[in-house]
Amino acid sequence: MADLPILPGSTVVVRDLRSIYNGYRGFVQRISGDRAAVLFEGGNWDKLVTIPLNLLQQA
Repeated sequence: MADLPILPGSTVVVRDLRSIYNGYRGFVQRISGDRAAVLFEGGNWDKLVTIPLNLLQQA
């Protein structure tokens, strides 16, 4: 079965061993070119980070 494309609203997991966000699960807010703006929510904080699409995995 082929992987589904990552679209706004998708839940994704960061797969980059060099990133402090490795393993974090977030929601894609928007996509521009080869990057996605991913919203991470956790307790009393929210963070919007731009991450290359090739480092994201559909959750």
